[in-house]
Amino acid sequence: MKLTKARLEFAHDGQVARIALAAPRANILDRVMMSDLQAAFEELTPHRDLKAVVLTADGPNFSYGASVEEHLPDQIAGTLEKLHYLLLTVARAPAPTIAAVRGQCLGGGLELVLACDLVMAEENTQFGCPEIKLGVFPPAASALLPGKVRLGWASSMVLTGASWSGTTAAQRGLVARVTAVAGLDEELEKWLESDFLPRSAAALRHAAHAIRQPLLRALEEDLPALERMYLDELMAEPDAIEGMHAFLEKRQPQWGSQRLVG
Repeated sequence: MKLTKARLEFAHDGQVARIALAAPRANILDRVMMSDLQAAFEELTPHRDLKAVVLTADGPNFSYGASVEEHLPDQIAGTLEKLHYLLLTVARAPAPTIAAVRGQCLGGGLELVLACDLVMAEENTQFGCPEIKLGVFPPAASALLPGKVRLGWASSMVLTGASWSGTTAAQRGLVARVTAVAGLDEELEKWLESDFLPRSAAALRHAAHAIRQPLLRALEEDLPALERMYLDELMAEPDAIEGMHAFLEKRQPQWGSQRLVG
């Protein structure tokens, strides 16, 4: 299968797989990219000698997030289903997964990172869930963030739409290792060489499977309930539609009574 918005490569004699989001500058996580990422991760299934899977991105930004157009009422159900299936596939990868992040990592891009085992980021990386500003909420981030950071920090990110720098994300437990600006690639190689390449591929595979059990429960049990809430309840609210249309039309949203007054 030819990939147009993702790329799969192998390094270190096939012991490390690198999957890149390959639609810079923004690396929008639209349906085409999700399908390509899905195919790339599925291709790893028979590789039993893998010791790490690195998820990275071309260009200055990891991802500005999902396609807003694909979150409109006529497409949202299929979009959520595709993202859910991708996150499950990432969480079942046959080796530890490391998200290597620089620049903007927002919305669906952050949700993709949350499905990985470990995160390395440059200190000025920006992590955020801006969905609340569009009149919606992020189902996958709502399910996965509380398993990565304290509930209070997860609530702050989801409810306010605030962004965290790479340094702040490391202090709050989301990022395992933070690097200087432009230091991501060099530090990632050092980490692979010190903590992954010397290990047994079988041990790493089983250890990853063991430590992912809470993540898989969140994806298999909590996320479906949040997706139903999103589709059946939130998308019935006029504010949800107004927020996305306002974003696409590059104007300020008019919430609730504001629209009636206008």
